[in-house]
Amino acid sequence: MDKKLKDLENESIFVIREAYAKTKDLALLWSMGKDSTVLLHLVKKAFMGHCPVPLVHVDESYEPEEMIAWRDDYVKRHGLRLIVGQNKKALAEGMGPHMGRLICCNALKTVALHETVKEHNIQALMVGIRRDEEGSRGKERVVSPRSSGGDWNYKDQPAEIWHHFNLHVPKSVHLRIHPILHWNELAIWEYIASESIEVIPLYFAREGMRYRSLGCAPCTGAFPSTASSVEEIIEELKQSKDSERAGRAHDKEETYALQKLRSTGFM
Repeated sequence: MDKKLKDLENESIFVIREAYAKTKDLALLWSMGKDSTVLLHLVKKAFMGHCPVPLVHVDESYEPEEMIAWRDDYVKRHGLRLIVGQNKKALAEGMGPHMGRLICCNALKTVALHETVKEHNIQALMVGIRRDEEGSRGKERVVSPRSSGGDWNYKDQPAEIWHHFNLHVPKSVHLRIHPILHWNELAIWEYIASESIEVIPLYFAREGMRYRSLGCAPCTGAFPSTASSVEEIIEELKQSKDSERAGRAHDKEETYALQKLRSTGFM
């Protein structure tokens, strides 16, 4: 592993250990995507191969079947604790992308996450977002306090100077913690290659197409690619000028769409 990746790894492990030591009922939000899977690997590295916190997956019921099958197999093989959250009421009432993608995302992701956090008394949630992914995520802090309703005030974020993270808060305050916020997409894939991390096969090209970002099937598109290995993905990224989230439909729904979703508690 080169020095750049080692420095990224060390900083993330520091954040993870601080979060574990200073919060109550910590969990890891796991989407099965490359970023949250790298975060899971870092958690295990921080604790000698053990993951001491449960994983939380918000199941919208619209993910590709392959994702759910891979999730269940991966959790079983690695002996992980998994909490699955779902807004069953909204699904029973017919909620779906046809009702408007922002409305659907709010009901099936944001509301489902709020309910899961409340049901399982999760005080702090580690999330695998990165600043380079999208504009609103670039406004985040490593430690982000949330309101009792999960809202995020992106206009009033606490200062973080010299690794002084805002972890000294009452246990009643919900926190989102972002240990890989300082990484970028290329570093994620270089780290996957360096550590031989298993990732879901949807990232690799099939019949000339692959996914670069994963989400629910109706709102996530594949793009042309011949990259069928981690090494080929790395080389492809070095040449690409396209946005990582170009295939995410809700990002295009309206101006600042993801920021509006995240301000109410979206990932």
